Amino acid sequence: MIRRKIDAYLRNYYAHTRSALLVTGARQTGKTFSIREFGKTFKSFIEINFVENPDAVEIFKGAKSAAEILLRISAMTATPLVKGRTLIFFDEVQRCPDIVTAIKFLVDEGSYRYILSGSLLGVELRDLRSEPVGYMGVKEMYPLDFEEFITCVGIDGQVVAALRSAWEHRTPVDAFVHRKIMELFRLYLLVGGMPAVVSKYMENNNLQEVMSIQQDIIRLYKRDIAQYDLKDKLYLEEIFELIPPELNAKNKRFILKRLNENAKFDRCETGFVWLKNAGVALPVYNVAEPKMPLLLARSRNLFKLFLNDVGLLAAQYAEGIQLRIIKGDKNINYGAIYENAVAQELVAHGLEPYYYNNKKRGEVDFVVELGGAVLPLEVKSGKDYESHRALSNIMACEEYDLPEAIVFNNDNLRVAGKIVYAPIYMVMFLEKSQAAPSCYKVDLSGLK
Repeated sequence: MIRRKIDAYLRNYYAHTRSALLVTGARQTGKTFSIREFGKTFKSFIEINFVENPDAVEIFKGAKSAAEILLRISAMTATPLVKGRTLIFFDEVQRCPDIVTAIKFLVDEGSYRYILSGSLLGVELRDLRSEPVGYMGVKEMYPLDFEEFITCVGIDGQVVAALRSAWEHRTPVDAFVHRKIMELFRLYLLVGGMPAVVSKYMENNNLQEVMSIQQDIIRLYKRDIAQYDLKDKLYLEEIFELIPPELNAKNKRFILKRLNENAKFDRCETGFVWLKNAGVALPVYNVAEPKMPLLLARSRNLFKLFLNDVGLLAAQYAEGIQLRIIKGDKNINYGAIYENAVAQELVAHGLEPYYYNNKKRGEVDFVVELGGAVLPLEVKSGKDYESHRALSNIMACEEYDLPEAIVFNNDNLRVAGKIVYAPIYMVMFLEKSQAAPSCYKVDLSGLK
């Protein structure tokens, strides 16, 4: 059984709000499975899938009230609607945009709870007639992150807690534990976090069958590209297929001229946006300076493009690389795969990754905003991880005044000045703070 962090999120969300929830994310990230599992906690669970049952779209056409919609729902299902104890699940809502507009009426009526899901929502639901602000939350779902993965394959919560303690106190991990978690990280590079792939690995540990499912997912993504963006599908297919070789290039930046000698960003931009909105690709934009807010220094047309799942990336490289990665073959360039794993982890944890590049100072793999400051991150897969000219340059710059930097690598944790050398797997502990903003009241007493 695959347990996800979203399981606790769903329980907490529905315990504290009456609003509906829209769970979005790329295909095959496990949205439907997690919602069905959550549905088991209700007395009654009703699922309406607009792909499997296209006639269900008619439920919302011409309906003038929540009562009318609920009457139609009750007519098409044998499952009883129990007031206060029923969860109604609308799946593949990209096929029925009217449900997103109508959800506020259903929430207002108040008899039942609602959850929605679908794929390609960022592509297809951009032009809603009326977005249900205040009536529906949105939660994006990603492939399993590394912590979820190691939990699924049998790592005890106490081990994760010990790793977190080492991270928080900046102390080395037990040597035996470190070696085992590094082995699992290399496994994660191959298996990735797509639930169907992880389940297959847990079932029989067969990497050939793992790769077969990964190839099926890649083909599914390509079919989506062909089906949903007919006008630009040629560029989209080329962009998607160029991600692995571009990441393997020296600077990993996406070079438009590899698409076409005369390619212009303005012409291709919709393709990149489509892949991002579909959840298939993760763009990481360049910033000119490591200063907050990073968004203001973002370059619109300089970026790296990562895949949403590191396992899908590894599956597209040469056959035979899997065994060499598992064994920790030092003759392989892991750079692209390591960086993709880090990018995917940062995004899943609510962080917006950028990269820094300056002709004078050099390039830093990632920079993020964390704890009210900019945090530079270098990702090193080889032995020379202490060599990082660009990182040293920006850390020495008084103008930037950066408090700390992290170099993720294969060795155990240690600290040298303002630089933390941390095992690559500890990226799982970088996450956006969930603390609510503090209250603030202006003192107007002097004006009265």
